[in-house]
Amino acid sequence: MIQQIISHTPTYVWALLAFLLYRGYLASQDREITLQKLAIIPCVMLGLTLTSINSHGVLGDAVWAAWAAGAGVAMLLVWSMSKGEVSVNRAAGTVMQRGSWAPLMLMVAIFVTKYTVGVMSVMHPEIIHSVAGTLVVTTLYGLFNGVFIGRLARYAAAYLRQPAPVVAL
Repeated sequence: MIQQIISHTPTYVWALLAFLLYRGYLASQDREITLQKLAIIPCVMLGLTLTSINSHGVLGDAVWAAWAAGAGVAMLLVWSMSKGEVSVNRAAGTVMQRGSWAPLMLMVAIFVTKYTVGVMSVMHPEIIHSVAGTLVVTTLYGLFNGVFIGRLARYAAAYLRQPAPVVAL
């Protein structure tokens, strides 16, 4: 049965997984990066999540409150628990991203969650479309997104705190 599910998975899904694994590997190493490049994965993950949230389901528009609660909690945790100083080079327009395997784990977790929800929607729709199932999945997506958004916000705040370089005449 698992092999049948995997064989029916569209190619673009596997291409997306390969892209996420590649970006996760890059995030595991220290590197200087622009805020725009740093925002790519949070935006991709947010897009994956937003395409998965159904405001026409059993929770209606309350799914957005569940997602926002999860995202808010995760953002606050990232902001308050992050200890390291962010190194900024305003002249080059970059920040130093410290290597971590956490982004890879989060990307895979979101991918697996989205894939599992898709499979469960076909095999056991009653679970996914129940109030409890919808609430758990939506809050989980919010938590995942909140980690990415909180981390990006932390880097952006450090960047904005640095004085802009002065141009010599």
